[in-house]
Amino acid sequence: MTLQRIGGIAALICAGTYIFGFVLLVTVMAEMGFGTNDIDADTVVRATVEDPAIMITWNTVIYIVNAMALTLLVVALAARIKVASPDWGSTALAFGLIWTTLVLGAGMIANVATERVMALAPTDFERAVQTWEALHAVELGLGGGNEIAGGVWIFCVSLAGVIYSAFGKVVTALGLLTGLGGLLTILPPLGEVAGAAFGLGAIAWFIAVGLALLLKRDATAPQAALSHAAKGI
Repeated sequence: MTLQRIGGIAALICAGTYIFGFVLLVTVMAEMGFGTNDIDADTVVRATVEDPAIMITWNTVIYIVNAMALTLLVVALAARIKVASPDWGSTALAFGLIWTTLVLGAGMIANVATERVMALAPTDFERAVQTWEALHAVELGLGGGNEIAGGVWIFCVSLAGVIYSAFGKVVTALGLLTGLGGLLTILPPLGEVAGAAFGLGAIAWFIAVGLALLLKRDATAPQAALSHAAKGI
C-alpha cells in the first residue's frame, strides 16, 4: 500500500472522528453541559463523575485518534506537494505537524482533566470544579476552542492546489473555504460560528481528500508530467 493510499484512509478516519464528535456533542454531551460557550462547570463535573467513560471516549476519539490519523495525512499530502515544489511541501508539512501536536496535546490534557476530576470530586467537589476549569481552558487554548493552526494548514495545502494543481478543483475549493473558516476563529465575535463552519467544512474536505488519494492518480503522476515538460524545454 502506497503512502498516498494510507493518507486517503487516514483522511476518511479524520472525517469519521469529526462526525462522531458532532453527533456526540448534540446528543450526550449536550446533556452533560457542553455545546455552548456558557459551559456550566458544576454540571460537567457531576456528569463526568457519573459516567467518566463518555468523557474519555470523547477525548480519545476527537483528539487522540484524530491526531494519529492526521499525522499520516499530513505526511502523505506533504509528499504529494513536494513533487511539484519541495519548499512548499516542507512548509505544508511543518504547519500540519504543528496542528497534529496541538490536537494531541489537547486530548492528553482533556483526559488528565477527567482523571483529576474523578480523584478530587468525592472529597473536594469545589476543587474538582476549579481544576477542570483550569485544565479545560488549556485544552481550549491548544485547539479545542480555536482552529487557527488547522485553518493555516488546510489553507496552505489548498494553495498548493491552486498554484501547482496538486489536487482537484473540489478539494482545492473546499480547502480554501474551510481554511478561511479556521482562520476566522481568531475573531471572538465569530469564534463559535466560524468554528462550526470549519468543523463541517473539514468533514467535507477530509472526505474529498480521502477519495482523491484513494481513487485518483498518486504523487508520481505530477512528477512524470514535470519530467516530460522539462525535456521539452
